[in-house]
Amino acid sequence: MSDINIKANDHTLRGQYANMMQVSHAREEFILDFMLAFPPQGELVSRLIVSPAHMKRIMNALKDNVHKYEAQFGVIQEAGEPKLLAN
Repeated sequence: MSDINIKANDHTLRGQYANMMQVSHAREEFILDFMLAFPPQGELVSRLIVSPAHMKRIMNALKDNVHKYEAQFGVIQEAGEPKLLAN
């Protein structure tokens, strides 16, 4: 595969923080919604729509990076379901 130069503006480079994610799918795509869940109102901060083949590559890249992270920093403890704060 040839190299591709990728441009990104400053806003995109800052990134978005998300503390909740929802995944859904249809036959031709996966939809990944990243949200900031903070009372009294949550917010969708980013939505990615990818092909099933690309989703598989994303999963493999995530697994590989979690393995590398844990080899360097130790096992990540899974947290329980988040609890929403009430007013």
